[in-house]
Amino acid sequence: MRTPLLLLLWLYFWCEARGTLRTTGGLRRTGWEHTGTAGDGLSLRRSKRGWMWNQFFLLEEYTGSDDQYVGKLHSDKDREDGTVRYVLSGEGAGTIFVIDENSGDLHATRRLDREEKASYTLSAKAVDKLTGRDLEGPSQFTIKIHDINDNEPKFTKDPYIASVQEMADVGTFVVQVTATDADDATYGNSAKVVYSILQGQPYFSVEPETGIIRTALPNMNREVREHYQVVIQAKDMAGQMGGLSGTTTVNITLLDINNNPPRFPQGVYQFTVPESLEPGSTIGLLKATDADTGKNAEMEYTIMDDQDMFQISTKGITQEGVITLTKTLDYEKRKTYTLRVQVENVYLDPRFHSRESFRDTATVKVLVEDVDEPPVFKRPAYIMEVKENAEIGTIIGSVSAVDPDASRNIVKYLIDWRTDMDHVFNIHPNNGSVYISRLLDREEQAWHNISVQATENNSLMSHVPVYVRVLDVNDNAPTFDNVDEAFVCENAKAGQRIQTVSASDADQPVGGHRFFFSLAPEASVNANFTVRDNKDNTASVVTVRSGYSRVQKSVYLVPVVIADGDFPVQSSTNTLTVRVCSCDRDGNMKQCNSEAFTLAAGLSTGALVAILLCVIILLMIVVLFTALRSQREKMEPLIISKEDVRDNVVSYNDEGGGEEDTQAFDIGTLRNPEVIEDTKHRRDIIPDSLYPSTRRLAATVARDNADVQDFIAQRLQENDSDPAAPPYDSLATYAYEGSGSVAESLSSLESASSEGLQDYNYLSEWGPRFKKLADMYGGEESEDS
Repeated sequence: MRTPLLLLLWLYFWCEARGTLRTTGGLRRTGWEHTGTAGDGLSLRRSKRGWMWNQFFLLEEYTGSDDQYVGKLHSDKDREDGTVRYVLSGEGAGTIFVIDENSGDLHATRRLDREEKASYTLSAKAVDKLTGRDLEGPSQFTIKIHDINDNEPKFTKDPYIASVQEMADVGTFVVQVTATDADDATYGNSAKVVYSILQGQPYFSVEPETGIIRTALPNMNREVREHYQVVIQAKDMAGQMGGLSGTTTVNITLLDINNNPPRFPQGVYQFTVPESLEPGSTIGLLKATDADTGKNAEMEYTIMDDQDMFQISTKGITQEGVITLTKTLDYEKRKTYTLRVQVENVYLDPRFHSRESFRDTATVKVLVEDVDEPPVFKRPAYIMEVKENAEIGTIIGSVSAVDPDASRNIVKYLIDWRTDMDHVFNIHPNNGSVYISRLLDREEQAWHNISVQATENNSLMSHVPVYVRVLDVNDNAPTFDNVDEAFVCENAKAGQRIQTVSASDADQPVGGHRFFFSLAPEASVNANFTVRDNKDNTASVVTVRSGYSRVQKSVYLVPVVIADGDFPVQSSTNTLTVRVCSCDRDGNMKQCNSEAFTLAAGLSTGALVAILLCVIILLMIVVLFTALRSQREKMEPLIISKEDVRDNVVSYNDEGGGEEDTQAFDIGTLRNPEVIEDTKHRRDIIPDSLYPSTRRLAATVARDNADVQDFIAQRLQENDSDPAAPPYDSLATYAYEGSGSVAESLSSLESASSEGLQDYNYLSEWGPRFKKLADMYGGEESEDS
């Protein structure tokens, strides 16, 4: 349908353009002349141009098979006798536009598009073919391309993305779409665009001239439908039939507003928790629903009841209400709790807030489960007091605990002995009375911190601290405070103070210490010194007579009685050692007795005692070292003599000796093993009575014919089976020459116990090497005979 319309339009415009070109496309004579005088007096004659060009018009998008005719160029000097040639130059000359040089007909060789180039500027001239001279000078003319509606409108975007709030009023601006047409807007209606909506009604509308999209339906709810797709058409030719069109898609999203209140899915919630739940733990979660999104769906939960056992908070991501415990539950006191919880939006829209209530409430029931709990003490801690002179078994106080459960089980008490390692206290298991089991001493420990345990039959246990304060009793006598020595000058006068003494007491009376000083009664007779109480817990030791001689007596012992002022009164006698010294006129000590002189010039008593202790320690170390060395020598093996027959190796390094060499071992022992006493023990190890010897003697062999090889084999077997044998790294060597020697054995082991039974005459037959043996043994036999 589109192609026939274009052809009809092209033919119409082409006919009109051809008629116009024929009437205006030629050149004509002006018919007048202009005469003037030049500067040198010559007369000049100028004639007006013989042709004048007008515009040519050409229809775009030509679809014919021949070249498109543009117009005809003609000069008045062309007498149509074939002597004039037309020449074309300029834009597209020779390529797009060609001219018939004889007739001046101008054609377009190809299809033109106005949107590519709207006009072309060319030049033409008439030339004499014979002379080549220009009959008419070059003159410009313009070929304008006539527009046709060959471009449809195009949108600047595809698709468009837009949004508008839900529940917006009718006519609310959404977005503006824009389409452009490449056709000539100054010629006809080819570029006049009109907008219309193809899809999206009845929700949206579009303004035909501006392309503005507006809402067309009231109360559009995002919760019902959130996304819309609208199709907009742009059509040229002012929307008339035959115009070209283009479309675009507009995706519109409804934006959420807070137009929906939060709602609980159910009216009653129930949670069950054990009474042992720790404070701060979560009881349960509530979840209200809200059809809105984002900040419009943010909720806040509140407990409406006036209570302090529970609290609720909002979990940010999930918008859940988290109920937490703030105090300890007690099943025995309260078994159920009922709460009224309210939820409401945080951000409210005033347009809808007045329309309905944007909050909701629900009931929450919390059921407390009974849990078997340990006993509970009536106090968090106990403080008890007892005098330090209290007798063993004295009750100093009691603790009390009860079973908080409904069963009210019997509670037993005991002391955590880890807090009372010395077992100073004990407790009655039934009534919780705490009593002392050892004597107390405040001066040794004034406070005792113990822990008492309460337990039920189910082994549940609780603890409570018990602080025991030991009260002071006046049971310590005062004593000298640091000073127990003084000196007196030989030239001292009567009534002269030689020393001021003070006292200390381990007790701590409530009113403070008050000490009384006096001279012991037994020292009052013929006293050399007296004690004067200063009434300030000190006393002065004063001389009674004048003149003291260290030759007669160098040391005086002054007994001082110190009594305290508490009840019962405690007193003690302390001895003050007074040394007689020689002094100068000012009373400064010069020299005391020999002991004092030695101490002053050399070492003090403490230093001498330390030296003596060091000497004693050194002596003890020497004695201990000697004893250890002696013990080590006793533990060493005793078989170090060559006379031990068990692992002795006899070496012969000279000729001769024979049976005279009897110092190494006892031949009789080897020949008569049965004579060895069973009760003899090894001397290299400690006898072990727990392992009796399992050695069994084999059958006795004949003494004269016993083979040493059998004897050794028998000994080896006995030692292998003997648990008391030497360790495996011991070496026992038995020398046996065997019976393979030509000269037979030379050992005296094979000799008879009686030398008379042996015949040594054969030794003289063995050669000069055995001559000495032959003389020793053979000679004796000849002498005896």
